[in-house]
Amino acid sequence: MVTMQDVARRAGVTKQTVSNVVTGRVGVRPDTAARVRAAIDELGYVPNLVARSLATGSTRTVGLFVPTVGTAFYADLVEEAEDALDEHGHHLLLCTTRQSGERARRHLAGLTSRSVDALLIAGDQDLLDHLPLLADARFPVALCAWETEAPERFPMVTVDYEKGGRLAGRHLRGLGHEHVVVLASPAHARRVEGFRKAYAEDGGVVGEDVVRLVHEPSFPAAFEAARAALTAHPAATALFATHDVLATGALEAARSVGRSVPDDLSVVAYDDCPAGPSSRPALTSVVLPRREMARDAVSLLLDAVAGREPSTRHRMLAPELVARDSSGPVRARGAATR
Repeated sequence: MVTMQDVARRAGVTKQTVSNVVTGRVGVRPDTAARVRAAIDELGYVPNLVARSLATGSTRTVGLFVPTVGTAFYADLVEEAEDALDEHGHHLLLCTTRQSGERARRHLAGLTSRSVDALLIAGDQDLLDHLPLLADARFPVALCAWETEAPERFPMVTVDYEKGGRLAGRHLRGLGHEHVVVLASPAHARRVEGFRKAYAEDGGVVGEDVVRLVHEPSFPAAFEAARAALTAHPAATALFATHDVLATGALEAARSVGRSVPDDLSVVAYDDCPAGPSSRPALTSVVLPRREMARDAVSLLLDAVAGREPSTRHRMLAPELVARDSSGPVRARGAATR
């Protein structure tokens, strides 16, 4: 069996230096660390993680809770968090709640300081009611991508979701769209509120009657909801969807009722999943800095693990709107329809 001493001998460093590289607890010069990692790869050295955790009282493992890995948003977030943790010598323990409050409760109840050194919770779906389980946790907890009101006791990195809605509303308002419909997930109240506020800035109104809630985040559900909304509101010249999946369903629904995008109907999405720019037409979308958010959240959490006081406990990142082909000014047909 290859030992740490064998690695140290091959890399021309001390055994302690190899330990520092493996554990990540103490900084090592980049060229030295690269030499040690090359020796580890060459010799096939595998650290004894169990022995190390017993000796140090640390698992070098961080738990990550997400609702799903089936969307681009959470898939990117998981990948970036794993990369950031790996750079600091930590491992990722991934748990998905899959829109099940009971599943979330079981996962939270099963966590102990023997299984993880810290916990990062990304997204507030299914978890808000179960956070009291973590009130006495013996490891640091941080929140990420939290869209509802967050508990003050946990550090957090999130996005200004309401501002994203405002950006979408101002974009469509600036293009002259007075009559709009909205497709929204029930969890996206802040996005809709921001959109409404943008229209209210110059006297516009986005009433409850034009907002369609889509409880299932799927293409078929979005298609049916958008088709119903456009049929019920033929004067609408624009549609705002609080998620890209809803927007792609809306594009197809618009075609099915004879509306051309963007000539007869402008569509603005939210989240900017990979399919958005490649859809036909390419979706105008509110872009969220999900990878930056994941990396900042990991940094906040590892500060807590190391006992360092963070510069701020709550960080709010800003979204931006990227205009593409699915939105444009009100055209003749839209004006005639009104």
